[in-house]
Amino acid sequence: MAGLLVAGTSSDAGKSLIVAGLCRAWARKGVRVAPFKAQNMSNNSVVCPDGSEIGRAQYLQAIAAGVEPSAVLNPVLLKPGTDRRSYIVLRGQPAGTLEAGEYVGGRTKLAEAAFSAYEELDAGYDLVVAEGAGSPAEINLRSGDYVNFGLARRFGLPVVLVGDIDRGGVLASIYGHWAIVDDADRATLAGYLINKFRGDQSVLDPGLTELTARTGLRCFGVLPWLDQVWLDSEDALAFAGWPRLPGRTGTLRVAVLRFPRISNATDLDALAAEPGLDVFATASPADVENADLVVLPGSRSTLADLDWLRRLGLADALTARAAAGRPILGICGGYQMLAEVIDDPVESARGVQPGLGLLPASVRFGPDKVLGRPRGAWHGHEVVGYEIHHGVVEPRSGEPFLDGVRVGNTWGTIWHGAFENDDFRRAWLAELAGAVGSSWRPASGQPGFAERRARMLDDLADALEADVDLDGLLTRSGVS
Repeated sequence: MAGLLVAGTSSDAGKSLIVAGLCRAWARKGVRVAPFKAQNMSNNSVVCPDGSEIGRAQYLQAIAAGVEPSAVLNPVLLKPGTDRRSYIVLRGQPAGTLEAGEYVGGRTKLAEAAFSAYEELDAGYDLVVAEGAGSPAEINLRSGDYVNFGLARRFGLPVVLVGDIDRGGVLASIYGHWAIVDDADRATLAGYLINKFRGDQSVLDPGLTELTARTGLRCFGVLPWLDQVWLDSEDALAFAGWPRLPGRTGTLRVAVLRFPRISNATDLDALAAEPGLDVFATASPADVENADLVVLPGSRSTLADLDWLRRLGLADALTARAAAGRPILGICGGYQMLAEVIDDPVESARGVQPGLGLLPASVRFGPDKVLGRPRGAWHGHEVVGYEIHHGVVEPRSGEPFLDGVRVGNTWGTIWHGAFENDDFRRAWLAELAGAVGSSWRPASGQPGFAERRARMLDDLADALEADVDLDGLLTRSGVS
């Protein structure tokens, strides 16, 4: 049994990408390695080739490791629908809800599924690199834990803490994690990594020396700030961290509405990775008015986020924008909001409600979730996407567009991932640029999205090889 648990001192400390980088680095050395996350709480998910749904970060980690993405890598996915309720995806399929009051004590079945999946991976690979969730020092949740110390203790995994120095207080955070947990959990801690460091490490080293002296934890390395490492985040804190890549031929400003229950914000990664696109998150009616394109992304709570649009004056701004013929794109839940009427007896149990009325369509929510990997084409360009939804949209008229509809410059599609298709994305953006009078054109010789992702993974692996004791981690993991 060989494994390692990478835990973070906070959400968005970088553990997801570090797991991806470790998988890539060790896979390049011929280690048969698999990623694992017992429980993921995220609305960024993807449909695997076998039809199962998993967290987007675990999908990226599977690509990094060179393994087939499947639900065994992420057996429990919790998708927050409200502040007190999450929808359960168990081994890739819908499995009811988890209420806030059940979070500590009501997870026995979920833990059993997670442990079974880990055993399945452990039997088939040389090494399993597990990712923790949130912070492992949340002692209020410890009794029902099966993703942090609960997983480590069950399978004898050494735990490496990842601390984000860019947030400040990283030394105190690592020390606090060591100090607050009980003796048995503390015994699993093997060491720590410092992430996102900028500057002269000699200034940091005395603190690391003292931290190790006080805790006995080994520093396995200090990773530098990597500004091109940002694709496929699972964390809501990171979805608006898109870079602004200069283009040689004009700029397109893309405003993405930051719904409170946004889902699959990673749909916008491919746009943000295209040179000359300024992609930013907003809740400002002025941005809706002034951007070249406004995107309504996916939502885990369509009607609740539609209410939010109306409260902030964004619905009126969108209506005025559509009347002026300025481009709007809705994806999945965002597409549903653009319809005339939404009948939802399932997700919100609110029944029939008016939509924005910007597309000639109606939406009906059903109890069965649709999971699929559809294929299609737009103007001769092949498009492959994936779909995850309860709401089924039925257009009455308009031009078909990726299982959705277009009327004028208002577009809607139920597909996620469509913009990862390079030829389609660039052709669609070129048409958009023409519609808004922009000089933007696709830059020649630029890498496609899949190539950019592969480069990111290799850059991660290169940084880990340069700055982290990978051999020490491998030995500590039990790989001979």
